[in-house]
Amino acid sequence: MSRTGRKPIPIPKDVKVELEGDLLTVRGPRGELKQKIHSKVNVINDDNNQIVVSVTDGIKGSRSLHGLFRALIANMVTGVSQGFEKILEIVGVGYRAELSGRTATFHLGYSHPINYELPEGIYAKIEKTRITLSSIDKELLGKTAAEIRDFRKPEPYKGKGIKYVEETIKRKAGKTGAKQ
Repeated sequence: MSRTGRKPIPIPKDVKVELEGDLLTVRGPRGELKQKIHSKVNVINDDNNQIVVSVTDGIKGSRSLHGLFRALIANMVTGVSQGFEKILEIVGVGYRAELSGRTATFHLGYSHPINYELPEGIYAKIEKTRITLSSIDKELLGKTAAEIRDFRKPEPYKGKGIKYVEETIKRKAGKTGAKQ
């Protein structure tokens, strides 16, 4: 059995969880998320305001689904109650971003600006060189942040590009470092 999968998921008071067939719906103050549940995974909403995830059999494939679906459901509960946030930072002279409506425009040293339409459910705030993305869906938030980072990944010599705030760039010595 999965150690992660065995842990029950506590449900906050302002969150409602419904299971209809194989579709799990989680509603909270920030919105609603839906997840289709695999046939080998059982989800039980017990009386103690907890969700318990179990598997139907002990086959290796089922056991791997156990921890996966427990984590997905826990992220849904956290998302609709608190939400998630990712912060990106733009490093480089002349690199900047601006937001107009649902479109973010990035000037990253290319010959043209990059226009990026934010997906539905993602909210952005841009302050000078900081991009703050927030959403109730953790998977969509991570995917969007990764797409924005891919516009100009940080390079190892000067660290210029778009990086996560908590990310550290491993620096390399330039040409002068080899002459010693």
